[in-house]
Amino acid sequence: MGKINVIPTSIKDLYIIEPQVFGDSRGYFMESYSEQDFKAAGLHMQFVQDNESRSKKGVLRGLHFQTQHTQGKLVRVVEGEVYDVAVDLREDSPTFGKWEGVILSAENKRQFYVPEGFAHGFLVLSDVATFQYKCTDYYAPEYDGGVRWNDPDIGIEWPLEGIEEVCLSEKDQKQPMLKDFVAKGNPFKY
Repeated sequence: MGKINVIPTSIKDLYIIEPQVFGDSRGYFMESYSEQDFKAAGLHMQFVQDNESRSKKGVLRGLHFQTQHTQGKLVRVVEGEVYDVAVDLREDSPTFGKWEGVILSAENKRQFYVPEGFAHGFLVLSDVATFQYKCTDYYAPEYDGGVRWNDPDIGIEWPLEGIEEVCLSEKDQKQPMLKDFVAKGNPFKY
């Protein structure tokens, strides 16, 4: 029971994961995470912290990362729908600065594995969304970093139709552009 479907993206080490869902007239059951299934699929990360956030429509959280104690994240939505994005910040990677986006929802039950060395963020598309993520390292606020959500050099195509206003934290309004982050000495090597 509980096998997963791992879908590679166009960026190495970044995966969409579809759990097996067992449904009937009562509802459904699924294993949201099984270490043995992940290992059988060649995914050997170890998670140490679970987080959850709830946000309203139009909230954009990101693009975040940690410069030390870097975190891989297995993310999913348990209520509502988001557009989830990862940006490759591994400077020596052939896909440096490239991004991948995926719709995550309570309905599709997809998960997105965002490895260390990536910036991560999401935009809430439904009235509200509850977002959960497992992390491979602990939150370390002294190493908190980010890049601007609308950096033209990255060029993320956020699905803004139906969003009256993008709601950002004060911190996210002031994030640097990717070129400024790199100029300060990108700590992520491929």
